[in-house]
Amino acid sequence: MSFIRLRGVTKTFRTKSEDVTPLRDLDLDVAEGEMLALMGPSGSGKTTLLNLVAGIDRPTSGTIEVGGEDLGALSARGLARWRNRNMGFVFQQYNLVPVLTAWENVELPLLLLPLSRAERAAKVRTALDAVGLLDRATHAPRALSGGQQQRVAVARALVAGPRLVLADEPTGNLDEEAAGSVLALLRALHERFGQTFVLVTHDPKAAAVAGRVIRLEKGRVIADAAGPRAASPAGAPRP
Repeated sequence: MSFIRLRGVTKTFRTKSEDVTPLRDLDLDVAEGEMLALMGPSGSGKTTLLNLVAGIDRPTSGTIEVGGEDLGALSARGLARWRNRNMGFVFQQYNLVPVLTAWENVELPLLLLPLSRAERAAKVRTALDAVGLLDRATHAPRALSGGQQQRVAVARALVAGPRLVLADEPTGNLDEEAAGSVLALLRALHERFGQTFVLVTHDPKAAAVAGRVIRLEKGRVIADAAGPRAASPAGAPRP
């Protein structure tokens, strides 16, 4: 059974002047533990697809199941609880809270879970160590480079041990050296922890870390092929 399963998914945004349909009758299956890259030109539906899989938006028609959960059957509150327990998100803009330290930013998702302070501390320490920033735990975002800020964002996405990690252009704001470092980190973390990764990118170098690459155009899949590296097996321990 697929970990992510989309059937007949269409998404239409209605505006005053016209209807925009970035996804049309899309079918997609993603196996658990797979690392998938979504590529395509602007407007091809990549980010729309990511938001639908995340439960941030709902399809106009069709069904989306993630980990056996029918997202369409969940209320807004139910979707929020599902995301907290099952999903981590890495944003292009980092989205760190500027007045919090790296440690506190990584800890934020854990505050919504029934964990003791000691349990939270152990998870934050593991996540920061995994991204090589434990020695920067007390630094605010402004004291970190762009690459370091994105590493903190990756640690935040992984800290709760989600089954699914979504990344929307995670290297889009980084220079070539920092981007390469973050991509190597994502690949290493996927191999270590075995979560399902879905990565949206314009950059072939970013897609090269994936075991499978899907190309979208005008809301449809135009290519689906093995990526430069094979997907790692699922089932490895999580942070």
